[in-house]
Amino acid sequence: MLFRRRQPETFGQKLRGALWPRRSWRRSARYMQRRVLRLRATPHAIAAGIATGVFSTFTPFIGFHFIIAFALAWLIRGSLAGAALGCLLGNPVTFPLIWASTYELGRYVLAAETPDGHAPASLGPALMRGDLSAVWTPYLKPMLVGSVPLGLGFALLTYFVVLTMARSFQETRLRRTAAERALAAARAAQPTLNGPLP
Repeated sequence: MLFRRRQPETFGQKLRGALWPRRSWRRSARYMQRRVLRLRATPHAIAAGIATGVFSTFTPFIGFHFIIAFALAWLIRGSLAGAALGCLLGNPVTFPLIWASTYELGRYVLAAETPDGHAPASLGPALMRGDLSAVWTPYLKPMLVGSVPLGLGFALLTYFVVLTMARSFQETRLRRTAAERALAAARAAQPTLNGPLP
């Protein structure tokens, strides 16, 4: 393989790289920002795609976030690549905060009682049988209800921020490209000093 490491990473190194950036948070954020802005799509498509990824991350359907994001992005003509990048909001660092906030908001909206902190005795056998009703009412239902307003709020905020950044980036790139083409045309139009004498 062309870019394979000389010494393969150990499991601990891979885990550390997944949880904490190798260089710095600032450099990693800058890298992600450039990847988002360089997507080949309209500013609306980029922003809408990323917003759908952010929204789907707030839902409690772990394992289906990409599918939800792709379906929503397709419906609103968003970028599928942007949707995949938006799903990166969900990671081992942010998921506990997302789950806790969606659960608490959903419980508040539903005026539900707080479980005593212990899993139901029949939870294991119920999940083995595929009976999700054992966790639906006490946990998943509040998380789903809380995920809608939180997910929509963060998705709208993300949409407008990314839309503004993508428009600015693409306009700057168009101006720079036009200036480079004009400069190249001007250089090509100038007579060369070492050209043949008449």
